[in-house]
Amino acid sequence: MKESLLYDKLPKGKVRCNVCGHHCLIAPGYRGICRVRSNINGVLYSLNYGLCIAAAIDPIEKKPIYHFWPRTETYSFAAVGCNMHCPWCQNYEISQTPNNEYVVEGDEVTPGEHVARALKFMTPSISYTYSEPTVFFEYALETMKLAREKGLKNIWVSNGFMSEEMLREILPYLDAANIDIKGPDDEFYAKHCGGNLKTIINNLKTMQKADIHIELTTLFIPGLNDEEYQIKKLVAAIVENLGLEVPWHISRFFPAWRMLNAHVTPL
Repeated sequence: MKESLLYDKLPKGKVRCNVCGHHCLIAPGYRGICRVRSNINGVLYSLNYGLCIAAAIDPIEKKPIYHFWPRTETYSFAAVGCNMHCPWCQNYEISQTPNNEYVVEGDEVTPGEHVARALKFMTPSISYTYSEPTVFFEYALETMKLAREKGLKNIWVSNGFMSEEMLREILPYLDAANIDIKGPDDEFYAKHCGGNLKTIINNLKTMQKADIHIELTTLFIPGLNDEEYQIKKLVAAIVENLGLEVPWHISRFFPAWRMLNAHVTPL
């Protein structure tokens, strides 16, 4: 557990979290939408700091990142939690926790130990992935700083719904990102995920201006976001805001979490 880096203290012990685009107003004894940031006696804490729920050596293409250090491996890790609750989540076992009992799980692994592992296995990069790195921002940031000192690259795999303040903190240490675009507009996000596309596009534009390598991914779910008009609208938003050169990956949906009765994306 670690005190959050980005929050405002407010009257009556309340706090305003400034880590992601939700900017949750949290009363004492309560948690934010991500369920891993808690107001304890007027102080906002990151409950998943230093608790690693998953770690592996992956091909960088699995992120998917195809045009940044291709054909290399990347040391990848995550802590639990997410600031969106997409009912189709393909990694719900670790992203959509803590459960109703609010138990934050994970093995204690320090930022320095993550960097040491990457060096041991000779991976040129570390990826903050699997769940949502925005909600383990402090844990990721400390690891990123140490990784940069050792000459390692830092990669985020994220939904992109971080705050401007948080993005400014990580930009000096960020080398590449794959951002998951869920659907074509703010209405889609409001109905299915939480958050909004506008914030995500603005963050992508900020990354692009900072010369961060970016790639995009969209999971196509039959009957939900794969209609021709939706695809055209999403493509138009990408091209208008980011240009024609940004790689865009299309992922196949498999029934998961709250959408077990949905169909697999046809080939």
